[in-house]
Amino acid sequence: MASYVQGVDEAVLVYESGAEVLEKLQEKCNSSSGSSSSKKYPAMYSSVLGGIILDPAMMVVPVDDHMAMFRSFAKFFSNLNAATVHRGHGVFDTAMLLDGCLYELDAHLHRFLRSAATARIDTGPFPREALRSILIQMTAASGCRKGSIRYWLSAGPGDFLLSSSGCPAPAFYGVVIASEYEQCRHGVRAVTASVPMKPPLFATMKNVNYLPNVLSIMDAEDKGAFASVWVDDRGFVAEGPHVNVAFVTADRELVLPTFDRILGGCTAKRLLALAPRLVDAGMLTAVATRNITVDEAKRGSVEMAFVGSGLPVLPIVQWDDTTIGDGKVGELMLALSDLLWEDMKSGPDRIQVPYK
Repeated sequence: MASYVQGVDEAVLVYESGAEVLEKLQEKCNSSSGSSSSKKYPAMYSSVLGGIILDPAMMVVPVDDHMAMFRSFAKFFSNLNAATVHRGHGVFDTAMLLDGCLYELDAHLHRFLRSAATARIDTGPFPREALRSILIQMTAASGCRKGSIRYWLSAGPGDFLLSSSGCPAPAFYGVVIASEYEQCRHGVRAVTASVPMKPPLFATMKNVNYLPNVLSIMDAEDKGAFASVWVDDRGFVAEGPHVNVAFVTADRELVLPTFDRILGGCTAKRLLALAPRLVDAGMLTAVATRNITVDEAKRGSVEMAFVGSGLPVLPIVQWDDTTIGDGKVGELMLALSDLLWEDMKSGPDRIQVPYK
């Protein structure tokens, strides 16, 4: 039985066994999220435990893990009071799950391992094929056929110091997130970010230090916008807090900012690979990545969109006080969205999950 500390004004409950903690976690999970929690997060993998977890109450990480708190689990874990970790020494990535198939998992894994190398996290215990196998098995165990998977590699548990030298081994975590997402076909508003963007070293690496991204989103939401757009110190359009941006010029050229100082989005790169089909069809005149100024983007674009895994293309009809084009969702961004959506449903970069 749990006990209380004696001799203090406000006694704090002391859990004396793991069984008591598990019971409380399950109680909190059920009361705060209801039965939907097990459906929303149907499976997690933890290298610390060496296996797949199906009980959402146990989807936690060690308190001394050197990685920052899972951003996708922030609300869930804060409800459980269970997984606050502290140093931000970790990287993550994601892959969409549609119709029982994982989309572009290999492309995301390639970026994931590149990010880990930049973050100086040892990937030796987790070779690429092992990670791939774990994530496919985790998805199969979840039974989920639509949503996404997200996965993290951290310096690992060890201590509360800045250096990771006290961490015996890196740790790998993954989770399946069920979601009934659909192709975006409506228009949204964007604002210029007032929160400073990350320097290129961190912007080009998909790491867990997401406070600038979070504050940027909050700032946009405060202004009634979907998301913000970062502008770099040279005055060039950069990216959104969790998406890339794309423009169609008056000459019907598709332009995306270059990836040398921002994250190279897998969906954005896939869009660039598919877009020449619209050139062949006479809808676009060219496809390019280049630096684009804010004035050029605002005044010279007839269409604009956010580009990201779960969208995959979300048209932007207003940026700050500037109306983009005629203020309506344009046919070219919808056509590009259709190309990506069809690729997600039947393209070559899909892995069929071997469900039981």
